[in-house]
Amino acid sequence: MIPTIIIAISIILDGVLSNFLPYTVNALSLFTPMLTVVSIFIIYPFYTKKEKYYYLTAIITGIIYDLFYTNMLFYNAVIFLILAIITKYINKNFEVNYLNIIIQILVIISSYEIINACIIVVFNLVPMSFYRLFYKISHSLLLNIIYSEILLLILNKLPKKYKKININ
Repeated sequence: MIPTIIIAISIILDGVLSNFLPYTVNALSLFTPMLTVVSIFIIYPFYTKKEKYYYLTAIITGIIYDLFYTNMLFYNAVIFLILAIITKYINKNFEVNYLNIIIQILVIISSYEIINACIIVVFNLVPMSFYRLFYKISHSLLLNIIYSEILLLILNKLPKKYKKININ
């Protein structure tokens, strides 16, 4: 239930914040929301023994995200599945603490943007350069790191019955 609530809030906040923050190619805000991508990363501990359900949750979240925001069915579903696989690797090999979460969110956001850039380059959708890719990554980190830390603080305050994340 908690992962569903986190994803629902993240999808809604993505839409609300993208309406209030500038998001054009040359005017990215320092607060570019990618909260749904962050939520895919944060909910992994709730599925540690049920990884099939985690991957299914990532795919369904991607489909919902596509229906609401991109109009490209299965585009983000595939990308979110890839991010779920990366998340599994990160969580299996690295300790969970507040500092590592910042680095891990950097990896997840960078992975999302690099996958998007590769697709854009392969299909020649718009001109893409390393500068533009770095610009997009750097301008989406601040808000998303703050969001992930707030989520972790909230999850850390949950009763032990619901708590799945142990932060050192």
